Amino acid sequence: MPREHTQPPARRTPAGRDGWRVLVVESDPHAAESLVQGLRRHGHDAVRVDTGGKALRTYRSADMVLLDLDLPDLDGLEVCREIRAAGDTPLIAVTARGTELDRVLGLQSGADDYLVKPYGFLELIARMEAVMRRVRPRPAVARPITRGALHIESGCREVSVDGRQVELTRKEYDLLYLLASQPDTVVSRARIEREVWGNAEVSRSRTIDTHVNSLRNKLGSPAWIVTVRGVGFRFGHG
Repeated sequence: MPREHTQPPARRTPAGRDGWRVLVVESDPHAAESLVQGLRRHGHDAVRVDTGGKALRTYRSADMVLLDLDLPDLDGLEVCREIRAAGDTPLIAVTARGTELDRVLGLQSGADDYLVKPYGFLELIARMEAVMRRVRPRPAVARPITRGALHIESGCREVSVDGRQVELTRKEYDLLYLLASQPDTVVSRARIEREVWGNAEVSRSRTIDTHVNSLRNKLGSPAWIVTVRGVGFRFGHG
């Protein structure tokens, strides 16, 4: 758990106005509460679950996962592997397992970084920022987009339809922004895999189709995203 005396006063986070959505996977209620409160003081939207099963059900809505490897139901390494197999959600193992072998296993299981308890809170924040810089670089120009009733405020990654706020996951937002930024272009699956997921494996698990269907439901109409069979998708008009 973090050393409580090292937690500094709250400050603005470089992540943006609202910080990141951080999922804390920690079975120790005292350690979890200390960590969640510290993250909130730094402007992040932090929530906690206490089992691996709950983590696997909820991590998709998070920008980052802080994962304790010692969980009551599942081995944390297996949770890490499942999260990594499904996508590239940033994940830091935060655990008491501190041997060199433990670190190697954690990183090989897909963790982006590995932090051993007890740790300094400032170090955790610095590691989170470093991971996010690597996996989620900001575009050089992030311009707002308005397409009919749809508005994308790229600076804070907010989406609304007819003034109604739409809550999207990180990948849903990235996919929607890619399509909406070039409405007259058919974007191939290969390009989506490369620019949104950064790999060429996602189509095997139908991940793109799942995200497209979720976007259509959240935006309120299937017409917002048009399927071009055998090629990919293009932005439509809801």
